[in-house]
Amino acid sequence: MRLRVEFTTEPFDLDEAPPHALVAREVIEAAALDAVDVGPFGNTAEGGSEAVLDAVDALLRKALAAGATRVSLQVNVVGGGDR
Repeated sequence: MRLRVEFTTEPFDLDEAPPHALVAREVIEAAALDAVDVGPFGNTAEGGSEAVLDAVDALLRKALAAGATRVSLQVNVVGGGDR
């Protein structure tokens, strides 16, 4: 199964990316995912279910530890296939 995750971390800082946003970006870019798109107001990535779920776990733990006060995310099934 393939999944798509969309997420944002808060608080926002329009002048400079806060540490929690940088950590979240690093987690997603380092994960075994494809179709990664990071931006200032939202981020998306797709991959096999295990890779996405592992990345979401790491994202939540590391972003909160780095100062995020809120992490909003949505996970959708986008198609079939191997993990």
